[in-house]
Amino acid sequence: MSDVLNYHHLRYFWAVVREGGITRASERLHVSQPAISAQLRELERSLGARLHTRSGRSLVLTDVGRLTFQYAEQIFGIGKELVEVVTGRSAPRPRALSIGIVDAVPKLIVYRLVEPALRLKPAVRVVCVEGKPDRLIADLATHQLDLVLSDAPAPASAKVKAYSHLLGESGVGFFGVASFRGLKRRFPASLSGVPLLMPTEAATLRRSIDRWFEARAVAPNIVGEFEDSALMKVFGQKGLGLFPAPLALARDIKAQYGADLVGRLDGLTERAYAITVERRLKHPAAVAISEGALALFR
Repeated sequence: MSDVLNYHHLRYFWAVVREGGITRASERLHVSQPAISAQLRELERSLGARLHTRSGRSLVLTDVGRLTFQYAEQIFGIGKELVEVVTGRSAPRPRALSIGIVDAVPKLIVYRLVEPALRLKPAVRVVCVEGKPDRLIADLATHQLDLVLSDAPAPASAKVKAYSHLLGESGVGFFGVASFRGLKRRFPASLSGVPLLMPTEAATLRRSIDRWFEARAVAPNIVGEFEDSALMKVFGQKGLGLFPAPLALARDIKAQYGADLVGRLDGLTERAYAITVERRLKHPAAVAISEGALALFR
């Protein structure tokens, strides 16, 4: 395995995948099929891994092959763009920041955190991908993501050397539409028998609320559980139950869902983290997210 990548070999591989096989790539590049096959073998030798297998006449990429093709797409796409920018045929594209969003993080929190990055000059293009923590943190290691926004720090069991940057924390409360406002007087005892909309048990916030209920001998009437916090709030907007949310979002929740704070869960907080493979946040958009969090969680 070589530390130096031969981009000539990589271009042949890229062409074979884009054209759907060696035969069509040979016609497109005006190079013999044996020559292309030899280039692919050299690339595999230098990377120390198989990039493809054969299934009949079809070329099937391995996991390493798919990853290599993803990088080749970016490399040669940027090369083409460079020529167009230098020759004046197009303007430079905005710098990109790829963000993984853990699905338990409230969408309003995500918006408030990421919005400052979209106001940067020069412009930054933000790419948001939602998923489970383990997969998103794994994508950090392969540099498919620049950072992950999470409601919890990177687990100690993660195979990736990751750093968890605390962006801020907020108290938590239950919110509801006008028909639930009378519950404020005797909260939390008034929750008895009241329909509640909750995150699923996999969410950090749900586990914290369950412990909070247990410590106060509150028997919750959970009528719905949601992975998507935005969907949970939509059900709450329709009057189907109270839902928990960070107090930092009280104004946004009132404006968007017509729900007011019914009661605070004293001693309970929800946190937001930016997880990266860097000890310090360096990307201008990541820094903007961190600085914007100061205003959100103050």
